[in-house]
Amino acid sequence: MTQYAIYFNQQWVGDHPAEWFQTRAEPSNAVVRDMDAAGVLVFAGGLEEDMADAFSADATSGSVVVSDGPYAETTEYLGGITVIDVPDVETAKMWAGRVAEGCGWPQEVRVIK
Repeated sequence: MTQYAIYFNQQWVGDHPAEWFQTRAEPSNAVVRDMDAAGVLVFAGGLEEDMADAFSADATSGSVVVSDGPYAETTEYLGGITVIDVPDVETAKMWAGRVAEGCGWPQEVRVIK
């Protein structure tokens, strides 16, 4: 079995009215329930959107420095992540497609090593 991260950048979501987002809750939660029932779900969750709540830890100088905010200034930031443990890439692609359909926005997939 191989673990895959299925994730999206918040900016990929697009601008939609609050009512639209409410229509995405049940379909996306249904996919997570299906993953859990299939025994492939490791973790799924959205991330806090307020970057003021983010902090960074950096030990590249030889000392650990923890600071407020994201590590690097960027226009894109991670919005959510799902980790699955599946037997092959085709199964990972199937679940990624289900997540994309449920959420209503694109997903990227990478193997966790």
